[in-house]
Amino acid sequence: MRSASVERATKETSIAVTVNLDGTGAYAVATGVGFLDHMLEQLSRHSLIDLTVKAEGDLHIDFHHTTEDTGIAVGEAVNKALGERKGIRRFGSALSPMDETLTRVALDASNRPYLVWNVEFQRPKLGDMDTELFKEWFQAFAQAAGITLHVENLYGDNNHHIVESCFKGLARSLRQAIEIDPRRADEVPSTKGVLGGSL
Repeated sequence: MRSASVERATKETSIAVTVNLDGTGAYAVATGVGFLDHMLEQLSRHSLIDLTVKAEGDLHIDFHHTTEDTGIAVGEAVNKALGERKGIRRFGSALSPMDETLTRVALDASNRPYLVWNVEFQRPKLGDMDTELFKEWFQAFAQAAGITLHVENLYGDNNHHIVESCFKGLARSLRQAIEIDPRRADEVPSTKGVLGGSL
């Protein structure tokens, strides 16, 4: 099983994450930020990655550190579980509709992190959470996981739907990309023979 655990402790947050890439989408998430928990649960369920997240952060200041550091820790765990990335399909994409909203996500599990984020929100807050923090989570996750990640909200009005379609699109794309290709199960999917580094 491709699984990994990561613990991240700073003066701002303390986070423990466990992932199983070959799971069933089982999750146990507690970050202290209710909407973030909901999104991480969506990520787990639709990617079929088993995910455990326990985070304690300086929420008395704001949600920024907890959101960003959770993205880092989950990304690091995924990266660690992927190892040399042998046998993975590498690429994944999804169109994720939710009511009036449609989001397109495409990714390359290339070990060359990059985020393109074309998502705009109608309001600065979603409940108690600043909507700008969602880009911070995706940026942190892409960087730590070693993923080239493009997220584009094509249209939508409801902030909740926009964010959720982004996470579900990531989940479905990630599921495709990290799945083992039985035709090349022992090969790194690159002409270089290794993923990462320069083009």
